[in-house]
Amino acid sequence: MARPYRVEVPLRWSDMDAYGHVNNVQYLRLLEDARVIGFREWFPGRDVVASGLVVTHHEIEYLRPLVYRAAPIEIEMWVTAVSAAAFSLGYRILDPLSVGTDVYAVAQTGLAAFDLEAGRPRRLGDAAMAELRSRVGKPVAFRWVGK
Repeated sequence: MARPYRVEVPLRWSDMDAYGHVNNVQYLRLLEDARVIGFREWFPGRDVVASGLVVTHHEIEYLRPLVYRAAPIEIEMWVTAVSAAAFSLGYRILDPLSVGTDVYAVAQTGLAAFDLEAGRPRRLGDAAMAELRSRVGKPVAFRWVGK
């Protein structure tokens, strides 16, 4: 199993909502920021998103409130599954300043390779598949089981 990729992502004051914590919708932006930064490192010299990559689904389990602070949060990101035309990413949103490992949320995003000109799914390239497979880790440990 590969070790998760770790990236620091800053919070914005505007991420807060009327309840005094980061709004649930903003978590998607934080995950997107982590993906963009991570993909630049995972696929140097290639713009994987511009070559056609679409989000197919998200699942987020909120574990504790995240309140704005000047220090960035840390997001762990890894691949949970890879197929010929799609893959899933797992995440843990962490507090890098805590003594323990305070986890604010766990999440998963499904992504599919997409031919933007033809408007239909496409296969992932061999190099992308190899990189993604090298980053496969455990499934996301969601606690909520009432599905």
